[in-house]
Amino acid sequence: MTAEIRRAIISGSLEPGQEFSLRELAGHLGVSFIPVREALRSLETEGLVLARPGRSAAVAPVHLDDLHGIYRLRHRLEPEMASRSCQVIASDVLDDLEREAASFGREDLGVDEIYEAHQAFHLALLAPVATEWDIRTLTTLWRAAERYIRIGFRALDPQPQEHRRREHAHEDLITAFRTRDPQAVEQAVSQHLERNEELARSALSRYETGGDGTSSEPGRTASG
Repeated sequence: MTAEIRRAIISGSLEPGQEFSLRELAGHLGVSFIPVREALRSLETEGLVLARPGRSAAVAPVHLDDLHGIYRLRHRLEPEMASRSCQVIASDVLDDLEREAASFGREDLGVDEIYEAHQAFHLALLAPVATEWDIRTLTTLWRAAERYIRIGFRALDPQPQEHRRREHAHEDLITAFRTRDPQAVEQAVSQHLERNEELARSALSRYETGGDGTSSEPGRTASG
């Protein structure tokens, strides 16, 4: 139950700021009111749901400052790790990842279909030097960004050039890693993160909330 509602929020089926009654949601899922209430309590602790007075709730709004905070921390970790990893990562691993990057350009696959593979791609580039704590920290950051990334980049899926951009952006990372030049790789990863954050911010701008807690998207309200 919790996982199903979480997927709906992360995928954008339940949009940021969207209000709903618990009974309506229970009816949609074909379950009783009680498990829905318990699931929403759990999701509230994850920052995905806001409880309302009475028996209603709302999907937590999107705050682009949070997205920037996530990327700010990624900038601290990933370029430096990549600069060390490029010196030891095996060539056959890079060959496999280059083939994986090509799949990111398939026009029949949207961000939802490639998201898990995309995470695995970036982890594989850093894995040769990653400690358990590195992986835990990166996984936490990637999970925190998941809703932002899926909703933001899904808005770009209808554009064929976006699929080609995803493919080429990740092929460029492989090219940089093949140089075995730590400085070049660090710069390439930094630029990759910067471009992705800017694209996500642009695609998500219609969901951003104002200082009064209202969503900028017409017809939506949210508590800030």
